[in-house]
Amino acid sequence: MSKQPKFSPAATPETQHYWDGTKRGELLIQQCDACASYYFPPRPFCPKCASRKVTAKKVSGKATLYSYVISHQLRAGQEPFAIAVVELAEGPRMMSNIIGCPQTPEALQLDMPLEVAFEEWDENITLPKFRPAKA
Repeated sequence: MSKQPKFSPAATPETQHYWDGTKRGELLIQQCDACASYYFPPRPFCPKCASRKVTAKKVSGKATLYSYVISHQLRAGQEPFAIAVVELAEGPRMMSNIIGCPQTPEALQLDMPLEVAFEEWDENITLPKFRPAKA
């Protein structure tokens, strides 16, 4: 059986700051300098007011579980895993994975508090994932 390839996200000029931040263990989200809205994914203009005056800011990494599905379509030796939408404390939602807890509906409760954790994917990319927040 051949080994399946590992696909990696590719940094672009619009997303390079985000990937540089995750590599340092920081979650950088853009904030509009005109209307103060935070937004994700990265882009060169604010989706709320269209201003091009935006700044990448380090955010808290705190979030809540907004929605998820548990993937059972697995490669050999892989366990089921949650594909989640988390809502950051600063407002934007982002897709990620939930780690550090059983991947079951009993453990993955909507609105559960989460915190960011960083996982090196390859030499160029570090992924933000979320785990249950410590009490």
